[in-house]
Amino acid sequence: MAGSEAHRAIEATFRIERARLIAGLARIVRDVDRAEELAQEALVIALAEWPKAGVPHNPGAWLMAAAKRRAIDGLRRDAMRRRKHDQIARELIEASDSGVEELEAALDDDIGDELLGLVFTSCHPILSREARAALTLRLIGGLTTDEIARAFLASEPTIAQRIVRAKKTIAKAGLRFDVPRGAERDARLASVLEVIYLIFNEGYAATAGDDPIRPALCAEAQRLGRILTGLIPDEPEVLGLLALMEIQASRLPARTGPGGALVPLPEQNRARWDRMLIGQGLSALARAEALGGDGPYVLQAALAACHARAPSWGETDWPRIAGLYDQLHAAKPSPVVALNRAIAHGLAFGPEAGLALLDAIAGEPALASYAPLPAARGDLLMRSGQRAEAKAEFERAAALTRNRAERDFLLSRAQDCD
Repeated sequence: MAGSEAHRAIEATFRIERARLIAGLARIVRDVDRAEELAQEALVIALAEWPKAGVPHNPGAWLMAAAKRRAIDGLRRDAMRRRKHDQIARELIEASDSGVEELEAALDDDIGDELLGLVFTSCHPILSREARAALTLRLIGGLTTDEIARAFLASEPTIAQRIVRAKKTIAKAGLRFDVPRGAERDARLASVLEVIYLIFNEGYAATAGDDPIRPALCAEAQRLGRILTGLIPDEPEVLGLLALMEIQASRLPARTGPGGALVPLPEQNRARWDRMLIGQGLSALARAEALGGDGPYVLQAALAACHARAPSWGETDWPRIAGLYDQLHAAKPSPVVALNRAIAHGLAFGPEAGLALLDAIAGEPALASYAPLPAARGDLLMRSGQRAEAKAEFERAAALTRNRAERDFLLSRAQDCD
């Protein structure tokens, strides 16, 4: 095989297998930094050997075996210095004696649990939401520190510090890179889903900066969701989150117009929606509902499906959307859900109904500086004919947002009130 061809094969394989490599190695050496180093060392070995010997039939297992041999060598050196083996070294050395083929078979048997264990550890509640997101994108997504910093509009040193602190926190807590069971898994799964959806939302509606959307971040969250669905195929909320992201992502091509201007849902060209993603999302939603799912992510996916199925804005089933928001508000009450419920009721039953629900949450501290609240009030006021009041609300919303495209859109809405 030509050297350049082998190098391309190695790079492609490493991108695909990197997260699995780190997951399996972290479970063995109990150290994320060392696991990343071993994965890189395996890559260097492949770069030297594959151009001469050819790409192996199971590249991922080859890389894992190479990394484990390096781990064994390191543990043996440590053992010679300390004149003893710890339990991890004994297990590794016993595994290495069974031969490469048996080792590869063993790797294939438990690789899913290893990757899932890394996902759950990266999203552990002892870490802050920001640290969980950064560490997940680094370890599972394979993004560089610079890429994560650009995605979240943070400085590279800030993201690097978050990742380093997260790794130290995990090491200090002595967390095992295993999949939790029973009630602990259920509790931790909520954190995993929250992190993936946080990443997706930052791409779908950027909270700051010049760009209203960051499709690459959405795509990364969708990829994480697909990985999780493959590892936990019978959990309705996992399927619900994947369905929600697929359907929401289908609108990305229509969310911006010429010059990057934000295009609101009522004005979007639905012919530009990605029908393949909608089909995938509806399929995942159907599986979730068949499993009896009625949790928050399944309900949000059902809401997104209402829009996906509607031929136009005017043909949207707003009474059903209002009913789904009632269920969501009962299942997982939050100020943001209450805000969206008010908007839905305003569209289903008239602007006065929506304004009444907005008045009920106007004093929520969490919404005090939340631009969508005055934006929603402005829209309902405009629908009810109160243009001067609507203009003031749109201007207030524009002053609160940190995203340039959204600010421009809100100011244009304020001008429309004239």
